[in-house]
Amino acid sequence: METVVKKYQQKFRKIREEMNRWDELQSRFLSQFRNASAIIERLQVLQEPKNYGQLTCVNGIKEAILGKQMESLQTILVSMKKTLEEFHGIIVSLEKILRDGRQLVKGGSMSPGTNQMQLRIGIRPSLADCLEGLRLIHEMHHSEYQLKLSTVSALTLKLSASDLGALHQLLVDQPNIPKDEVKSIFDIILAEEIC
Repeated sequence: METVVKKYQQKFRKIREEMNRWDELQSRFLSQFRNASAIIERLQVLQEPKNYGQLTCVNGIKEAILGKQMESLQTILVSMKKTLEEFHGIIVSLEKILRDGRQLVKGGSMSPGTNQMQLRIGIRPSLADCLEGLRLIHEMHHSEYQLKLSTVSALTLKLSASDLGALHQLLVDQPNIPKDEVKSIFDIILAEEIC
């Protein structure tokens, strides 16, 4: 049992790496979303001929400016799609770690019973703690990834500034990944490293 728990702890170290990568991607994604939102807000202003003042006498100025803004928006949306693909890569990795974790219990020389699953050796977590931690972390990140996909699909040219602000705040909050809960999972599973 102790050997299996050590294997789980190795999996959690890998998860920690993935979560650090997630945080980096989150920063990039927020920046991309902010930039896309700023262009969408700007496009709404640029569509009004009255906002060009004396520049209305320049032939094709409105179309040229709108065209450049649309190009910039398209570039940002492509970048956001690539970032979402990287988030998806982390989800796939977490899913594989979870599957492997379940296989550790099922594929061992003996299949542990309920009592053995709850058994703790010293300060080490139980097998049940390890499996539940893997499941929770995967579930949180998968839900957050789905939220990000939905938010990007809701990003349209017709959104108001307040709607864009609300979507941005939703992404900033990452409501499906409570940091204190994730930290407590790591504290339980990697207890001996802390001591």
